[in-house]
Amino acid sequence: MKQRMSNSSIIGKLMILIGLLVIAPIMILPWYGQDAKYIPDFLIPGGASVVLGFILCLIKIRGKQRPYPSNWQASMGHSSLTVLFAWGWGVLIGALPFVLSGQLTFVQGLFEAVSGWTTTGLSVMNVRETPTIYLFHRSFMQYCGGLGFIMVMILFISSKQSMKLYSAEGHPDKIMPNIKKTAQAIFIIYNICLVFGTIAYRIAGMTWFDGICHSMCSLSTGGFSTKLNSIGEYDSLAIEMITIVLMLIGTTNFAALILLAKGKVRSFCKVSEVRFMFLLLVIFIPPTALSLARGLDISFMEGLRKSTFDIVSAMSTSGYSTMSYAEWPHFAIGVLILMMIIGGGIGSTAGGIKLSRVYLMLRVAGCDIKRRLSPARNIEAPQYVKASGKNPIDQELIDDTTGFFVCYLVLYIVGTLALTVTADCSLMEAMFDFASSLSTVGLSIGITNPTTCAPALIVEMIGMMLGRLEIFIVLIGITFGFGMLKNRFTKRS
Repeated sequence: MKQRMSNSSIIGKLMILIGLLVIAPIMILPWYGQDAKYIPDFLIPGGASVVLGFILCLIKIRGKQRPYPSNWQASMGHSSLTVLFAWGWGVLIGALPFVLSGQLTFVQGLFEAVSGWTTTGLSVMNVRETPTIYLFHRSFMQYCGGLGFIMVMILFISSKQSMKLYSAEGHPDKIMPNIKKTAQAIFIIYNICLVFGTIAYRIAGMTWFDGICHSMCSLSTGGFSTKLNSIGEYDSLAIEMITIVLMLIGTTNFAALILLAKGKVRSFCKVSEVRFMFLLLVIFIPPTALSLARGLDISFMEGLRKSTFDIVSAMSTSGYSTMSYAEWPHFAIGVLILMMIIGGGIGSTAGGIKLSRVYLMLRVAGCDIKRRLSPARNIEAPQYVKASGKNPIDQELIDDTTGFFVCYLVLYIVGTLALTVTADCSLMEAMFDFASSLSTVGLSIGITNPTTCAPALIVEMIGMMLGRLEIFIVLIGITFGFGMLKNRFTKRS
């Protein structure tokens, strides 16, 4: 579709897409016929979303249907508002199957859907009592949420607004010559990894169902599991190693993965973000292993196994775990919190501040120290390497990175304090679980569970949405939406 689509048409198409994604879990019923009684719980919200979407697409009232704005500021506002609506609608429709079946309360259903679509992985469900179709629904939400609603829509329909919407959803790179080919390339890599991951899990001892669910959630760095004790329930080194590989793939920038897929290993290894990620793992895994060995009275090799898995899980913002953190030493807990805040690669399925932003902040700080210690005549033009090649670290990039960094830390502090009040927990517990929410990780120290009160779940939901949509998109969308409402009321009066 080459002509310019109206905003209502785009919203209609997104509603159709979301409805179809919510209906999709029904496809497993040929293998799990005992769950056929839950068909209406998926068909009602999913079908309603599809029908409403079709109605919006068909409505063409001349003189009232406005085209997408052409100026940058208004266009960015519309794009942000569209993305915000898509995610809000997705959360509502994704939550209703849980609520209609009586599995969860309305707030709990919203929480589970937010955690699913944002690829967080915090859960208020007892998976031992959850029907199979709902376990698949949770995993499928994370798989699609890792790509994002806009990217999935672009796979089938693209327009002149696609690039703006694609960027507004938090995807910085256009890997291929056009946006549709970019989405297709990412989708192909994503699905190839899903197939190989599922087969590898099956060989390692999982059932086919568990394998596909864990593959979807590992690649999307989501962390929902079909087992109560997550990956730890299997107590299998092979399964842990497969999960680590899938989590690292999921947390790596898609543009860098394209280089690897093309066999450009040298270029891949030169990417600053990739090198920084492995440097962090080398720095933090050994001391954490030592801390666990001393604190839990286990061997250093056992500590190394546990620290490697859980640090990769925290930094990739996947949220899988191998054991409870209740007895972990404070040093090890602190490392996990730090890894969650740093997060994964920009342009990947991961959350957090992102590796590239932290790397840039450290480079800028290092250059500033060096400048102060060097002669005034020494001028350095710092650069960093992306998948597309070398890029200068200019003032605009520094300002953008610093702005996001400060906003993120302020939100983290405010959210942590709010969680201490609403969840009635210690500061350490609140720091851990809100870092998990804001960075869309899914690890919990124990305060997020089926008995968690609604206000605490709401605080965590706000953190998850802000973290997945990278803060500014939410703020711009809300501000633009209020501005539109204000203008309409002003004109009427």
